[in-house]
Amino acid sequence: MDNFGYLSLVPTGIVLIMALITRRTIESLMTGAIVGLLMIDPYNAISDGADTMLTVLANDTVTWIILVCGLFGSFIALLVKTGGVLSFGAALGNRIRTKNQSLLATWLLGLVIFVDDYLNALTISASMKKITDKFNISREKLAYIVDSTAAPVCVLVPFSTWAVFFSGLLEENGIKGAGLSMYIDAIPYMFYAWVAAAIVPMVAMGWIPNIGPMKAAELRAAGGQTIPDDSTDTTLEVEDGGRTPPHLLNFLIPMCSLVFFTWYFDTDILRGVIVALLILIVMIFSQRLISFNETFDTALEGFKSMLLPLGTLVAGFFLKEVNDTLGLTTFVITHVQPIMTPHLLPMIIFLTMAFLAFATASFWGLFAVAMPIVLPLAMSMDANMPLVVGALISASAFGSHACFYGDSTVLSAQGSGCSPMSHALTQLPYVLIAASISALIFLAAGYL
Repeated sequence: MDNFGYLSLVPTGIVLIMALITRRTIESLMTGAIVGLLMIDPYNAISDGADTMLTVLANDTVTWIILVCGLFGSFIALLVKTGGVLSFGAALGNRIRTKNQSLLATWLLGLVIFVDDYLNALTISASMKKITDKFNISREKLAYIVDSTAAPVCVLVPFSTWAVFFSGLLEENGIKGAGLSMYIDAIPYMFYAWVAAAIVPMVAMGWIPNIGPMKAAELRAAGGQTIPDDSTDTTLEVEDGGRTPPHLLNFLIPMCSLVFFTWYFDTDILRGVIVALLILIVMIFSQRLISFNETFDTALEGFKSMLLPLGTLVAGFFLKEVNDTLGLTTFVITHVQPIMTPHLLPMIIFLTMAFLAFATASFWGLFAVAMPIVLPLAMSMDANMPLVVGALISASAFGSHACFYGDSTVLSAQGSGCSPMSHALTQLPYVLIAASISALIFLAAGYL
C-alpha cells in the first residue's frame, strides 16, 4: 500500500464537493475514484481501474448486498402489487390520527425491527410511507426517521448483525474469549447511537424544529407533494386504485416470516428474505391474487428498481478500494496518534473514525484495519476499554447514518422514495447535532 500523505484526502474531497454541487451520487463517486487511480499510476489508470472493479464485483460482501437488495426489491414490489402494504396502511391508519403519531409509530417500528439495518431500512420505509403520505409528511423526513433507527439502533442490540461482526473483530484483536462480553460492556458507551435514536422522537413531536433542507422539504409536502422531484422510480410506490385490500395477514405473515427467518438463520438476512419471498409467492398463488406471469414480472421489476442504489453502493466500494491503495485510513490514524492522551482518546477516536467512516463509506471493513492500531494504543495508555470500543462503534454507526453513499442511507432513501442526496442533506443537521453532543459526552467521559 502506498502512502500519499495529505494527497490521499483529495479523491474524497472531490466526491463531497461534486456531490453537493451536482447532487449526483454515482457520478461523483466514480469521478473521485478515477482521480485516485490517476494519482496512483496515471499510465495504467484504465487497467488498474478495470482490475479494481473486478475485485469489487468478486467481493463476497458485494455479491451478498446485490442479492439481498435485489430480492428485497422483488419482495416489496409483490407486497405493493398484491395490496399487502395497502392493507397494513389501512389497518394502522385507522389507529393513527395525527402527524406526530405517524412519525412516532415509524420510530417505534424501528426499535422493534432491530435484527439488521438493511431489514430495518427497507421494511419500515415500505410499510409506513402510505401512512406518512396521508399526513403530508415529506419522504425525506420518513427516510431520516427510518435511517435513524437502522444502524444507531442495531448497534445497541447484542444479537444484531452489527454485534456479531464487531464481537468477532474484538476477538481477533486482543479480546480473546470475551469479544461479545466486551461488546455488551461497551453498549452504554455507544453515545452516538443513543443520542441519534433519542433525537428522533423530539423531531417527531416538533420539539426540535425542521432545519434547513428539511424545512424546505416539509413546506413542499404541506402543499401536497410528499415525493420530491428527484424520485423517478415508482415501482415500489403504493397506489390506492379503489380496490378492497386483501386481509392484513397477507402483509403480516410475509413480514413476520422475514424477521423470524432472518433471526433463525443466525441473523442472515439473505436467507431470511429468500424464505419470506417463497412464502409470499405461495400465498399469492393459493389466493389467486395476481396471475403467474404478473407475479414474476412484478418480482423482476422490483429487482430492477434496486439497480440505482446498487450502483451507488458498488461505486462506493470502488472508491474505498482506491482510498485503501492511497493509504487514507493509515495516514489519518497515524497523524492523530501524537495528540492522543488517555483523557482525549475516546473523543479523538470517535471524531477520527467517524470522519474516515463517512469519507470511505466503510463501516465494517474500515474497523478491521483500525482496530489492530487503536486497541493496542488504548491498552498501552491503560484507557477505559469499553469506552474506547464504544467510541469505535459509535463512529461506525455515525458513518452508516451520515454518509450519502453508505448502504443504510441509500436503502432508506430508496425505500422511502427520495434520492440519497436529498435524504442525506435533509438529515445532515440532525446528524451533526447528534455527533456534536456525542463528542462532548466522549470528552467528559474521558476525564471521569
